[in-house]
Amino acid sequence: MKNVILFAAIAISAIGCAQSKGNKEVPKVVQEAFQKEYPNTKVDWDVEKDGFEAEFKMNGKDASANYDKAGHKLATEIEIKESEMPAKALAYVSTTYPNKKIKETAKITDDKKVVTYEAEVTIDGKICDLIFDASGKFLKLHKD
Repeated sequence: MKNVILFAAIAISAIGCAQSKGNKEVPKVVQEAFQKEYPNTKVDWDVEKDGFEAEFKMNGKDASANYDKAGHKLATEIEIKESEMPAKALAYVSTTYPNKKIKETAKITDDKKVVTYEAEVTIDGKICDLIFDASGKFLKLHKD
């Protein structure tokens, strides 16, 4: 019986360590803010220079949410189909980068409910994000 209790205690301890390992640098206030909005959601955290990024699945799609150090959500990014991009954005990509294929697309909503769209392409061997406003007007190029 002692062995069963000891084994259970070790197993519970190991599970606790495994769950907290990836979150040890993420402040509790940030983790709680995420769990409040997305309860019971499996999350992978990335520490970024200005905050934290939670990567998770939402309705079967890749999603992420960015938080500042105080737990304030700055933006949510959700994977979308290329066909869900504004037509004007798709036209911009095809005319400006005629030989480039869009690899991923996403809809981004910031903390003020402003929607932008992102199209990922490779330019000169570098992954780049083309950012568009809600109407499809090109706003900026972001290189990783």
